[in-house]
Amino acid sequence: MKLLGISGTIIGAKTGIVIRKVLEEVRKKHPDIEVEMLDMMDYNVEFCDGRPLEKYSDDTRAVIEKVSSADFYVIGTPIFQGSIPGVLKNLFDLIHPDAFRNKVMGFVANGGTYQHFLVIENQLKPIASYFRAFVAPAYVYANYDHFNKENEIVDEGLLNRISYLADEVVHMHKSLKVNPVKIVE
Repeated sequence: MKLLGISGTIIGAKTGIVIRKVLEEVRKKHPDIEVEMLDMMDYNVEFCDGRPLEKYSDDTRAVIEKVSSADFYVIGTPIFQGSIPGVLKNLFDLIHPDAFRNKVMGFVANGGTYQHFLVIENQLKPIASYFRAFVAPAYVYANYDHFNKENEIVDEGLLNRISYLADEVVHMHKSLKVNPVKIVE
């Protein structure tokens, strides 16, 4: 089973730092789980425009394949102007909705104000609902105050929330694999 951590931005370091910390916790506590990081900074992904998959660049196809083949996710985003960045929205647009169906998503966000955590509730959870994904009830929101000048996490509460989210997404994924949800349409 494969957990994919996604850092949904092409600027800044904090989103990737928090996602990597969640993945580190999963590796430490659950060595049976394959963990992979998808940092959007490492790819030149084209805009979604409806063309067939084979017409997109190698980077775009590689990202689509990584996301589509994962079993569950921890998705991270910075909050800019009270919303997710276009990079993450474009990624969601590129992925076929069935790729996320009945899979667990955990969310991580970071921003400059404490109120921006609401973007998880008002934007990310509805997107997951559209995809018919299962959302971990806990999520992690990090503020600039949680990091030191070297971008190291120094807030114990944040580290505890990271550890809890790591456990929760794994627990949900394993529970749903043992007792799969049967959808009647």
